[in-house]
Amino acid sequence: MIRWLSEAWYNGAWLCRLLLPLSWLYGVLARRRRRQLLLNLAWRARVPVIIVGNITAGGTGKTPVCLALAQYFTAHGTRVVLVSRGYGGHAEQYPLVVTADSDPAQAGDEAVLLARVSGCAVVVDPDRVRAAKVAEQQLQAQLIISDDGLQHYALARTVEIAVIDGARGLGNGFLLPAGPLREPAERLQTVNYVIINGALQQTLPVQPATLINLQIRAGALVNLLSGERQSPQLWLQHHKPQPRIHAVAGIGNPARFFTSLQQLGFVIIPHAFADHHAYQADDLDFGDALPVVMTTKDAVKCQRFAQTHWWALEVEAVLPANFFVSIEQMVFT
Repeated sequence: MIRWLSEAWYNGAWLCRLLLPLSWLYGVLARRRRRQLLLNLAWRARVPVIIVGNITAGGTGKTPVCLALAQYFTAHGTRVVLVSRGYGGHAEQYPLVVTADSDPAQAGDEAVLLARVSGCAVVVDPDRVRAAKVAEQQLQAQLIISDDGLQHYALARTVEIAVIDGARGLGNGFLLPAGPLREPAERLQTVNYVIINGALQQTLPVQPATLINLQIRAGALVNLLSGERQSPQLWLQHHKPQPRIHAVAGIGNPARFFTSLQQLGFVIIPHAFADHHAYQADDLDFGDALPVVMTTKDAVKCQRFAQTHWWALEVEAVLPANFFVSIEQMVFT
């Protein structure tokens, strides 16, 4: 049902209009909640806070942007701590400090991925303020980056960044549940930057100067069992004659991952799972010995029962250099 509704938001299904009364109610409650939270004093950390979020339900590419920011500031000598909701995780207590070796079932897949790739400390908590307090007071953060949390107004922020999937845009433009919007489209006018993941297919109500183009670039293929790394080109050469592969994606927009693999030259058998799917070994038993290629977010959950022919495709966010310089000026001047 959830997958069907998500597809309907972006494919113009007329049945979504039947949910408009609920969307109007959602909009009234969302505006009231934002107004009340903004009237109250938000908790402000003593260090800068960057929020990387979106105004639509589902994945848009926030995590690669967070990683790119964390890697940039870390390389410049800043102690970065990432905070996250830890969606999909079920920790016994929060806040939870996450490391590269943490269990995704406890911490959430994205939080473990953030810790592994960034090398930074990660704190997960549904309450972003509690997570930020741990980041600042216990982990001595000099900069806090929040993966998601644009609507978590109890946490004051220095910079707001909204990430939009260029192909999907804002869908049908309706608020939840008739459409994908968590907040009205006009909310984009209040953020510092709107990052567009891929080519923009829809006009947005924002100033062009705030738009930043994001390209997700494919990196190495990493074997889940051995850790062996190969470029996609080398991998394809080693697997001649070119086999089909099982392409696995449990992310917000699996089609984007499948298209990326095809552009690299893979012949794929696509397997789309729900975002944050809790994989079991049987999920990837496809009855043959064809290679399996998945996202790195899926890989953190599949590593404990990985097989020799399972691979993950690493990706990185490519953003303009002047974007990082601008963010640095905002947070440290």
